Amino acid sequence: MKNFLTVRKVLTFFLLLSLCFATYRAYYKIKYWGFSFDAHEKTRVYNIDAHISFMPTGEPIEVSFGVPQESDSFKILNEDTAVKGYEVQKSEDDSRLILTTTAKKKPQNLYYRISVYDNKSIRGKLKDEKPTVTKPLYDDLTTQQAEDIWAAASVFEGREPQKIIALFNQQPLDSTLNAFLPVQLTEKQRVEKMVELLAFKGIAARLARGVRLEESRQESEPDLMLEAYDGDKWRLYDIYSGADGLPKNFVVFGRGGASLLDVRGGKDSEVRFSVLRAMATSFKLAEHRAKLNDSVVAFEHSVYSLPLVAQSALKWLMIFPLGILITVLMRNVIGLKTMGTFTPMLIALALVKTGFWAGLIGFSLILGLGILIRLMFSKLNLLLVPRIAAVVIFVILLIQVMSIIGFRYDLDFAISALFFPVIITAWVIERASIIWEEEGGKNTFEEIAYSMLTAVITYFVISSEQIRYLMFAFSEFNISILFVVMLLGTYTGYRLTELARFSPLVKEG
Repeated sequence: MKNFLTVRKVLTFFLLLSLCFATYRAYYKIKYWGFSFDAHEKTRVYNIDAHISFMPTGEPIEVSFGVPQESDSFKILNEDTAVKGYEVQKSEDDSRLILTTTAKKKPQNLYYRISVYDNKSIRGKLKDEKPTVTKPLYDDLTTQQAEDIWAAASVFEGREPQKIIALFNQQPLDSTLNAFLPVQLTEKQRVEKMVELLAFKGIAARLARGVRLEESRQESEPDLMLEAYDGDKWRLYDIYSGADGLPKNFVVFGRGGASLLDVRGGKDSEVRFSVLRAMATSFKLAEHRAKLNDSVVAFEHSVYSLPLVAQSALKWLMIFPLGILITVLMRNVIGLKTMGTFTPMLIALALVKTGFWAGLIGFSLILGLGILIRLMFSKLNLLLVPRIAAVVIFVILLIQVMSIIGFRYDLDFAISALFFPVIITAWVIERASIIWEEEGGKNTFEEIAYSMLTAVITYFVISSEQIRYLMFAFSEFNISILFVVMLLGTYTGYRLTELARFSPLVKEG
């Protein structure tokens, strides 16, 4: 039992457990909160404005307007109306917006805005019960015309709705179809005739009204599509190309015989749409997606519900464990000496703020001058605390002078001195001076060089926006890093540099 419960085995068990937990949390955030492994992935959010206008007739006004529902392929982020003086309510099935008010005299302009984003999980999955089909009542002549139209459409490929659409888009029109259609044919009547002919064939079909989400679309009429039942589910078809399926950029506002806009107490009514596209990160939509998936409690107790200022600070803090792991690997596995555990990480963080080359030159200059001053102080035989305090003050004055010179002469490396942690810089100078006195200049430069090498490697890791994003979005992996660091603490074998150091002692054979 004692051999089984060794520290290394226990830590390995907890490491595997933490990896399972972190993996599950990553899966949960991706599935229910919409997170992604790509730092640059953003969700398109479309703001659709509907402008309803009409002239009042002097009677009480009731406006009924078809609106998208949550079951559509786009999820609704928010809705808003600008209808001063109107009472606003939804129909029982949430498919229509009802606006009522007293009699008006002036022309009315009402605005409805809805923000939607793509919901990939249910795109195109319209779940409806099998509809009943009512065949149109035709006389003998019209019946014969309809049969001739279907005979002419049979030469086209695809499903029946696609065949009839292809026939309607044939140029010139088939003579039988031309005789069947009204002389003045609007786009709506065109789709209604398709629905009628499909019903004659025993196929349930209906008109679908919606908006194509095209960038900067201004004051345009709603788009029409044909929707037909294929025996299993409803399918949408483009009324010109016959393309099957709900387009990725189409939001349905209404289906069937009900009109998109009904106005009582008004005349000359019309609705026109404008579309504006915006981009939103997964963090911005996470709370909304959590509400849709009944996981809002879990979201409210996560770091993503904090104010943006706190999130910004935590985003940098979450990368610290990875930087510390690099230092531990460099010290305990490779065998390089560094000036403390956190110093390379803090230097790397400063390099991110200053820029790589400017920060590297600026820090080297401060460090070099600081060591010279520290060696001068050592001849004064000062006590430890006053000596370190003097070094700190000198570093502050040096940063001030460098900042002024950098600003006046446009030197990036000098201006970058402002971003270096004063206490850490002073401590590095003090540490380097002590090593110089005890072990000589060679060991001092080696430890400084190894510290800077570790800082540079850490810099290239934490400066990656992708890595910072992953460590913040999936911060549970920091628990796994904790157990990796603890496991490295149980390592008692040779370090890589020691293998090279003791290689002459190895006997052949």
